[in-house]
Amino acid sequence: MTAPDLVPVRRALISASDKTGMAEFARGLAALGIEILSTGGSARAIAEAGVAVTEVAEVTGFPEMMDGRVKTLHPAVHGGLLALRDNQAHLAAMREHGIAGIDLVAVNLYPFEATVAAGADRDACIENIDIGGPAMIRSGAKNHAHVVVVTDPADYAEVLAALEANGGRTGLALRRRLAAKAYAATAAYDAAIAGWFQEGESFPERLVLAGRRAELLRYGENPHQQAAFYAAGPARPGVAGARQVQGKALSYNNLNDTDAAYELVAEFSASDGPAVAIIKHANPCGVGRAGNLAEAYRKALACDPVSAFGGIIALNQPLDGETAREIAKIFTEVIIAPDADDEAQDVLSAKPNLRLLLAGGLPDPAASGRIYKSLAGGFLAQSRDGAQTGANDLQVVTKRAPTPAELADLLFAFTVAKHIKSNAIVYVRGGATVGIGAGQMSRVDSARIAAIKAREAAEAAGESASRTAGSAVASDAFFPFADGLLAAAEAGATAVIQPGGSMRDREVIDAADAAGLAMVLTGIRHFRH
Repeated sequence: MTAPDLVPVRRALISASDKTGMAEFARGLAALGIEILSTGGSARAIAEAGVAVTEVAEVTGFPEMMDGRVKTLHPAVHGGLLALRDNQAHLAAMREHGIAGIDLVAVNLYPFEATVAAGADRDACIENIDIGGPAMIRSGAKNHAHVVVVTDPADYAEVLAALEANGGRTGLALRRRLAAKAYAATAAYDAAIAGWFQEGESFPERLVLAGRRAELLRYGENPHQQAAFYAAGPARPGVAGARQVQGKALSYNNLNDTDAAYELVAEFSASDGPAVAIIKHANPCGVGRAGNLAEAYRKALACDPVSAFGGIIALNQPLDGETAREIAKIFTEVIIAPDADDEAQDVLSAKPNLRLLLAGGLPDPAASGRIYKSLAGGFLAQSRDGAQTGANDLQVVTKRAPTPAELADLLFAFTVAKHIKSNAIVYVRGGATVGIGAGQMSRVDSARIAAIKAREAAEAAGESASRTAGSAVASDAFFPFADGLLAAAEAGATAVIQPGGSMRDREVIDAADAAGLAMVLTGIRHFRH
């Protein structure tokens, strides 16, 4: 049968866990002559607002029982929601069993995710799994040809406006859209519950993902691609939850690059001192640590000031005025930091197009989680690369061990390499990157490109000495041959950190010894594709 366009709403059922705007909505419905049914706390709140309301128990003939677990699971409710108003057999069944139609159902669900996030015990979490709510939502949505279903308080005003404009009736387009939203709400709810039950199972047989659209974006990676930003998963300090203080709306590429920048800088704990990362196209073009943020920024910028133009800057400590003035000297797309003082915000307000994001904290680089990558016909899922390497994890394999200064730079370089597209080579000297080679098909090419970039930056700054001379170099994966290591040695590196594990490790170690290099193995690889 063809669904009618405008259908009347004579009777509504309201049962809301989130009671935002509920009383006003009920008052608006009552003003249109619509009878209101409700349950428990919702019924009390509506009555206290001065609106006539009928308890569902009066309709079903059964009281709420089992601590409220059973109250709306009854034919008088679901028959009223599911009956096709243009089907004579359905109408006859309604008359025979004394079932009145329910033309609008406004329901939102027990706060399961909030209960879990609050650290509640298992019994409390289970009690916050809603049964009657999803059942009513799904019944109303299935019968959207005749019933309007409202799951989001943000939609109350639109529904009331539609009813007022159409003489107490709703249009089919509105009912279809709200039905789709209703099914998405129950699907996301069930996904959260399934994920909770599957806790401890890294990759369950059926993996259900749900996200809430936070923003429609102007376009994707390119103007001919559509895009949106969805918030999903456990809360994690970063771009998804950051407060935007100023600047234009973030683009798809801005969001992707800002996330990469903040995840990198979070590797350096704020308690260990200021650190700054500059990102371009999801790869770092400079990372620095120093005694203050301004100096850390200058060290990061010096690595590749050409690429830093129009980049993303991430800081591991609150942004101060001095650092803001340094950053403001060149064009920057986005700055993300845990916070920013008033002076910094005042400085940056002179650049209204620059986006300033305050994340409120740093993400835990060792926290568990999944990352996903789409492919034709499905997607890949893997655990987050939370591996961290300390001095005690290293194996010295050359005749010469690294000096304390070299060791500090080696660990810094390997941490940065973790966040660079493979093949990755990173030269570090004095707590700052001086050359970065990213995303090359050959590790030798990455080593050479990083050295070339370092030389070009030095020449542009009027420096005569090689920046990679005396540097520590990191490789995200093993050297399959000695040629990549020799390219680093030619650039002036004196110490090397790499995972090891190549069939030719002995050849590579011998080459390092012959060149007088110190080399350590981590046993951990950081491919990033």
